Amino acid sequence: MPSNDTSKTRLPRAFRGPDITWSDSRHVGACLKGNDQAWSVLIDKYKNLIYSIPVKYGASPADAADIFQAVCLEFFSELPRLRETAALRGWLITVTAHQSLHWKQKQRRRAEHDLTDFDEEQLGTDPQLPSDVIEQLEREQMVREAVARLSARCQEMIRLLFYEHPPLPYRELAQRLGLATGSIGFIRGRCLKHLHRALNQMGF
Repeated sequence: MPSNDTSKTRLPRAFRGPDITWSDSRHVGACLKGNDQAWSVLIDKYKNLIYSIPVKYGASPADAADIFQAVCLEFFSELPRLRETAALRGWLITVTAHQSLHWKQKQRRRAEHDLTDFDEEQLGTDPQLPSDVIEQLEREQMVREAVARLSARCQEMIRLLFYEHPPLPYRELAQRLGLATGSIGFIRGRCLKHLHRALNQMGF
């Protein structure tokens, strides 16, 4: 007799809700139809990209959070008018840079502050970021998206290996992941292989 417990049943991908595997165009279309989950997935996908830009302009965590909210509001209001969803990453970079520059100009009017990460000549008064910085931001975002496509274990493995400071020794890494220390090297190599394949598919 079949069990009535369907909590572990995996639906075919076509019948699942919005997730990281959807294209930006599909997410935007779902958002315009009132799908709140599609909006949440879009914001989760780009939140680190958006937040990283005001930080480069020297914004405090609180100010960066305010800029993040302003960008999200503008993003939401512009959804019906977005035509080139394939270029959404670049659009968000431009909008966030503009918001960040506006914040910086307000700070300058109150008092003179040193810029961080960029010098005065680089930023100037142009909201368009230097091309090399835009390329760096886009590549960072591609890595985030590629990592998000990996299994949960590989995502955690990569986070602990490359985003923890100082880096964790294998023994502690194994304890956190509930794995044998001797298996870390093999699983690490397999996860990096999957990441490399995902990045290649994205044109990294």
